[in-house]
Amino acid sequence: MIQRRTLALATLAALASFTAHAAEPIKIGFLVKQAEEPWFQDEWRFAEQAAKEKGFTLVKIGIPNGEKMMAAIDNLAAQKVQGFVICAPDVKLGAAVSRAAKRHKLKVMSVDDQLVDGAGKPIADIPHMGISGYEIGKQVGQGLAEEIKARGWNLAEVGALRIAFDQLPTARERTQGALDALKAAGLPAANLVDAPQAKTDTESAFNAANIAFTKNAKFKHWVAFGLNDEAVLGAVRAGEGRGLKQDAMLGIGIGGSQTALNEFSKPTPTAFFGTVLISPKRHGYETALNVYQWVAENKQPAALTLTSGTLMTRKNQAEVRKQMGLQ
Repeated sequence: MIQRRTLALATLAALASFTAHAAEPIKIGFLVKQAEEPWFQDEWRFAEQAAKEKGFTLVKIGIPNGEKMMAAIDNLAAQKVQGFVICAPDVKLGAAVSRAAKRHKLKVMSVDDQLVDGAGKPIADIPHMGISGYEIGKQVGQGLAEEIKARGWNLAEVGALRIAFDQLPTARERTQGALDALKAAGLPAANLVDAPQAKTDTESAFNAANIAFTKNAKFKHWVAFGLNDEAVLGAVRAGEGRGLKQDAMLGIGIGGSQTALNEFSKPTPTAFFGTVLISPKRHGYETALNVYQWVAENKQPAALTLTSGTLMTRKNQAEVRKQMGLQ
């Protein structure tokens, strides 16, 4: 009788423990390299939407460098987070991210910038959502080429300003795609002007473009392209400082962030002609949802998901944003 009672109590205790574990609230982390940038703010906003819909807690942390990234992963583990989405400050930190996630038994998915190992190869066991950087870049270059033609500019007189951040693979792919499209349209290779930026923000792009403009005053017209909207905006602001208005300069960014929308809302058009809109909803909402489903349902995300973009200009912004679910 005593044995049966003991067994019954043990069974009840085990069931209570299982129920408590099963009812444990799900927490998902979302780590981004530049939390102040509008793109990442949008990703977080849409990730929060997924959290509200599915009833999980989203833990958002900015990770501007490797040290803070590692501390953030430890922080997530301390908060009993079960998985996280990450856009690392350096893709070469992939092995470190993988080791930390395994040590803490956390699910991990990368977004925007794909994590690589010491040999530069994508880490196979970390699912990734990003874009085809080269194809997005080609869209930029084609958009620039079409507008050059529409304005009747002579390609021999057009300088192509590449705001470069080549240490980031996707940045290199995007600008190479734009450059190849411009060359295919007839831009002389000698007209390319590289302007390396120290960081991926507007101020760094502004400084890089200023130097490039000083060294290359021979061009009558300019087109500018780079990693993101902020890079192109920096070039546009630098051009304005030298008297290059929208009739002499043309820039197309990537991202479709608030940075671009602010330019489009100005009463007088600027040289920031357009942006290839990437959906922050997909990158924020879907990745957070994917990690949640991985934790809650053991449904592992696809190894690689590549999203596409749409050229958005001052004229078609309302229509494009509606199509992307942003209005």
